[in-house]
Amino acid sequence: MLDHLVAPFAGAVPLSPVTEEGLADLLARLDEPQRRWVEATRYVGEAGKFVLLPDAGGGLARVLVGVKPGEELWSLSALPDALPPGVYALDGAIAAGPASRYALGWALGCYAFTRYRARDKAWADLVWPEAADRGWVERLARGIALARDLINTPAEDMGPPELAAAAEEIAVRNGARFRVIVGDDLLTENYPAIHAVGRAAAKAPRLIDFIWGKESAPKVTLVGKGVCFDTGGLDLKTAGGMRMMKKDMGGAATLLGLASAIMEAKLPVRLRVMIPAVENAVAGNAFRPLDIIKTRKGMTVEVGNTDAEGRLILCDALHEAAQENPALMIDMATLTGAARTALGPDLPALFVNDDTLAGDMLAAGTAEGDPMWRLPLWKPYRQMIMSPIADINNVSESGFAGAITAALYLEAFVPAAVSWAHIDTYAWNQKNRPGRPEGGEALALRALYRLIEERFGHGPR
Repeated sequence: MLDHLVAPFAGAVPLSPVTEEGLADLLARLDEPQRRWVEATRYVGEAGKFVLLPDAGGGLARVLVGVKPGEELWSLSALPDALPPGVYALDGAIAAGPASRYALGWALGCYAFTRYRARDKAWADLVWPEAADRGWVERLARGIALARDLINTPAEDMGPPELAAAAEEIAVRNGARFRVIVGDDLLTENYPAIHAVGRAAAKAPRLIDFIWGKESAPKVTLVGKGVCFDTGGLDLKTAGGMRMMKKDMGGAATLLGLASAIMEAKLPVRLRVMIPAVENAVAGNAFRPLDIIKTRKGMTVEVGNTDAEGRLILCDALHEAAQENPALMIDMATLTGAARTALGPDLPALFVNDDTLAGDMLAAGTAEGDPMWRLPLWKPYRQMIMSPIADINNVSESGFAGAITAALYLEAFVPAAVSWAHIDTYAWNQKNRPGRPEGGEALALRALYRLIEERFGHGPR
């Protein structure tokens, strides 16, 4: 991806971003044959559309591409694949913010998942825009690519051990202290819910845990759902419902990409990342409907449905993470179909126990074009997950407000004094779009990076 952002090159083809409103001014600066060519092609500067301008010898003289102010990220993303291979350079004075987003969009336009099949077509290259923040572009591009690669990898090659190995590589590379608790050691160290969900799988469950940064810095804790494959357990999913479950660790993958960017930037935080990693499998020792599971907090949970396993593994990790009273705690999970029904695949559902934090998160999402949508932690629905024989049930029998009741379940394991956000994400692109190929996606990663950078790092971008 980043290989296709290159040093200045004397023979680079000029690439001119243009708005519909600014097209006439740009045309006035072109020579007559090029103006006639633009008119003949009926090019109007529509965002994302481009036109190739020939020179007198029939070569390529310039490319015009339509952009929309404030939406620069995806404006160039189709070009690495669509333009003839070669080197291109943005012309004109471009401010730092748009220049950085153009560069990141170009890099993401060069993403392809090639673990199992090589790409045989060359990408076009872009000269680094002069004003671009190269560090910001590089760490976000790498973080997003990491998350996409992890999500796209099938469960055969991305089970709990492989997810732990990927997390360890990221942690060790950045000097973090890494630890993983595996199998029955989860019982010894009192993570019973994680163990219960993952014990039936051939690959043992585990809790991935790493810490980076100075202990005196503000504590930021990320907790990601790492269900590497979800059959639904004994409440078995249909074939269609199970088909995409390699992506059920999308929350963990996205937060690993975010953590990588935070550590590369050396933001002044004390970062902790916790990922309960399991497969929800079917076997003779699988946990059952109406089992009562103990949790690290001491609360008991009645299993209303074994296919609501993500919240069971998260609750142990959230309780442990909250004991340090972090300044900010965020969990992310591919948790409910109800969130997708409400908001579709592009908008992660956001639940927050702190209105100031919620406002900051939504503002960061808007600023980065990486939106979330807040749903309420509606307390009256808490009675929907009450149990007659345990402290709580992991599902509601009513079928209503599934995303909200799942968030309320998690909230039961988070002290009110901890500033906490829960993100229910889809972690997948349903269709190909420029810079966003069908497959795994790090939804909200850019927004969360901006939030943490502004709150604890270098101030507003």
